[in-house]
Amino acid sequence: MDSNFLWWRDGVIYQIYPRSFADSNGDGIGDLQGIQSKLDYLVELGVDALWLSPIYPSPDVDFGYDVADYTDVDPKYGTLADFDALVEAAHQRGLRIVMDLVLNHSSDQHPWFIQSRSSRDNPYRDWYIWRDPAPGKRPPNGWQSVFGGKAWEWDETTGQYYYHMFCKEQPDLNWRNPRVRQAIRDVFRFWMERGVDGFRLDVFNVYFKDDHLRENPRRLGRRPFDSQVHIYDCDRPEMIPLLQEIRALLDSYPERYAVGETFLSTTPKAAGYARPGLLHAAFDFSFLQCKWDPAAFLKTIQAIDSQYSQDGWPTYVLGNHDVDRIAARYGRGEDDERLKVLAALLLTLRGTPFLYQGEEIGMRNVHVPRGEMKDPVGLRYWPIPVGRDGERSPMQWSGGANAGFTSGTPWMRLHANAAFRHVESQRARPDSLFHVYRRLLRLRKELPALRGGMFLPLNYEPRSLLAYLRKDEGQTVLVALNFSHKRNRLVLGGELARSGWRLAYSSSRTEFTAPRDVSLLLEPYEVLILVQQ
Repeated sequence: MDSNFLWWRDGVIYQIYPRSFADSNGDGIGDLQGIQSKLDYLVELGVDALWLSPIYPSPDVDFGYDVADYTDVDPKYGTLADFDALVEAAHQRGLRIVMDLVLNHSSDQHPWFIQSRSSRDNPYRDWYIWRDPAPGKRPPNGWQSVFGGKAWEWDETTGQYYYHMFCKEQPDLNWRNPRVRQAIRDVFRFWMERGVDGFRLDVFNVYFKDDHLRENPRRLGRRPFDSQVHIYDCDRPEMIPLLQEIRALLDSYPERYAVGETFLSTTPKAAGYARPGLLHAAFDFSFLQCKWDPAAFLKTIQAIDSQYSQDGWPTYVLGNHDVDRIAARYGRGEDDERLKVLAALLLTLRGTPFLYQGEEIGMRNVHVPRGEMKDPVGLRYWPIPVGRDGERSPMQWSGGANAGFTSGTPWMRLHANAAFRHVESQRARPDSLFHVYRRLLRLRKELPALRGGMFLPLNYEPRSLLAYLRKDEGQTVLVALNFSHKRNRLVLGGELARSGWRLAYSSSRTEFTAPRDVSLLLEPYEVLILVQQ
């Protein structure tokens, strides 16, 4: 491996949804000991770090994204001792740990908020956003909640409204209060002292709201929240000095990292948060909006890449716990050929790729009947959208009972294909999606141009074939991806045609002969990666 390899920049981060990853005690809910038992699997896969969705004590109104204690572990996942053991075991294997920090809001069961709502003169009152009612006891303004209804909840005891961008059980913290900022800095330190290597900052760009509570402009939208242009409750200028504070704190510890979840942000806005002295990276979710079209992916890659100098670092993601699984959006039945193409695309770009648990075996969305729904989004808005339960189903490890996830009753139903689509079955098939991911992850480590080289498209209006070079000072790599179920030919011109190439990877062939007619014929859905000799 390159001696300049930096885990967060050059590595690949694997998202774990703890509730659904591996259950060690048979209660039907995944836990920390379960995660620890699967570390060797993650080493085998070839990822470099684990991002854990929230594991803090929580009433689970929003499944851990309503935190009741920032410095402890929810008993359903284990204990702080279990967490320490997980960190130590991961580090022994060369794996880093990234925590999910939910700092825009807490649970209404957090001691801070319990104190805050107890009286107007409580010292914690100003830790949250409280306002007097408008005339007629109306909310202070017309801001809407993401999860439905007004973003203001009336408190009869103290005669004021408190603000919540998400559920009413998730009151927003007042980041303008210096004591809040100090308390949060202490949270960062608490986990870094326990060996945590990085943080994913949930919806960080909405920490600050307009101090005058000005009304957002109106627009057409499917939901009330979508019917506003969010300029006064999102991306406020106060974020920049705050991010500088956070970065300085992280830099006081060796090789710590923070990636921010940008909520409602454009590509330029997201990139603006990932500059020197601010966050190391910020999520850009543009890939999630691309249809099955190489031209759409190319346009998105160019838009993202153009926003980053060599000092900045993009991220690429195709799935997470909030969106339909890749296979649900791009797959065809149980066929994985399209998913192999997307795996190659994700893992051959400059930037940090994120994988969501189960992507490597092609897990599909589970259909959850309305009567079994648990997600507050689905419960509020069904059937449009149907909610996020479908992408959060238990990991499929084996063909045994409950797909090897638990010896008890799983907290959520498994997919019907769990009987044949699981880690064990994919391990046994050399041509499986799992082995494609393994090979591509190894190749990314072996070829430094794939990690940090320039992105140079070879076809600028691709209809069915996307091809590009990844090029640095010492290496040139050619990546050709056939998005079609038919054969397609890539024409090489000039110097490329005269160059010598060796086969680094193909999903369809084991040997490669340099073309005589300056063109490459790709098989249906073939991934072809060549290295210049």
